[in-house]
Amino acid sequence: MDAESQESFREFVANRSSALLKTAVLLSGGDRHAAEDLLQNALIKAAGRWNRIDEPEAYVRQILYRQQVSRWRLKWPRRELSVAEPPEATAGADTASAAELRLVMRGALTRLTARQRTVLVLRYFEDLPEADVARILGCSVGTVRSTTHRSLSRLRTLAPELAALGPAEAEQPPSRDYSPLEVRP
Repeated sequence: MDAESQESFREFVANRSSALLKTAVLLSGGDRHAAEDLLQNALIKAAGRWNRIDEPEAYVRQILYRQQVSRWRLKWPRRELSVAEPPEATAGADTASAAELRLVMRGALTRLTARQRTVLVLRYFEDLPEADVARILGCSVGTVRSTTHRSLSRLRTLAPELAALGPAEAEQPPSRDYSPLEVRP
């Protein structure tokens, strides 16, 4: 890698690593150390091909997704870390604070399988359409739909206080006019 490419890579890492780390944390179920490893491996792979990459962020994100898929296909998966239960919402409170909701969501996400977490991150955090998620994960659109449905159902079971939020109170993805956790009849 020549000096100009090295500088370009360093600039990319300095500018985009925090956003990429957020995605990696979500993909790894809130385990920051695993997320840092995931991102570091992705950046190492990207550095080797840096001169041939047209869209660096998309390329690194694709590596993140594929590495996460590879992790849940391992014959001997790593044991997930146990975390304490999130605090109960107070009975007298009308709405929970944003910090409490994040703790509840993080706790519920860590109890999903890696595949379920990955599908939810791609669909709702990255805001990708089902066809793109299917392409990234190497499965059919129907598999993405059923996994999304089962994942959201499990989230509702694990954290019923999230399902009780109306669409106005929940943090909504930018292009959606409903909450992904909204209970539908």
